[in-house]
Amino acid sequence: MLFDDTYKTITQPAEGIFRDRGSKFLGYAYPISSDADIKPIIAKLKAEHPKANHHCWAIRLGIDRSVFRVNDDGEPSGTAGRPILNILLSKNITNVLVVVVRYFGGTLLGVPGLINAYKLTTEAALEQAEVIEKTVNDIYTITFEYPQMNDVMRIIKEEQLQVLEQTSELNCSIRFCIRKTQVEQVMSKLNKVEKAKVVYNYSG
Repeated sequence: MLFDDTYKTITQPAEGIFRDRGSKFLGYAYPISSDADIKPIIAKLKAEHPKANHHCWAIRLGIDRSVFRVNDDGEPSGTAGRPILNILLSKNITNVLVVVVRYFGGTLLGVPGLINAYKLTTEAALEQAEVIEKTVNDIYTITFEYPQMNDVMRIIKEEQLQVLEQTSELNCSIRFCIRKTQVEQVMSKLNKVEKAKVVYNYSG
């Protein structure tokens, strides 16, 4: 099985709305990069909607799409966070937080009604979002002596690598980005450059 070095996420926050029997559901989708992003967003929405009955949410995180959390915030278990997450799963997007703010309208919707409402609100918010495909990249730094500059730059050009930072003095260094699926091929070329040293920085 080939490693999939792409993933889908959203570019910026988006909103959607759904109404059912007097209840109003406001959906908010946010691009996030870690668990630490959740708390301030929830706090901001609670401050904006202090009279709302519920602030339910779900996240999906990680370029391998493996991390997820749900919160029903007082709704019957499984009727809010899970339906939100299911939409994130079905759309195959990650690094996303969706919060649904509910104003209760006086009529109980029942379990099927709640599941449907949270699902449709999430869909409404994500319909307004721009979904993009990103690549999984590794960041490396190569250090070398100035006479090797042409050799290194030729490889960078051939492999269409993104240069992030460059210093060109007697001792040169270039920080660059490689798609995961290109790493082996690029490294075999760079390792042949005389007196060059390649160091892995991080994935991003």
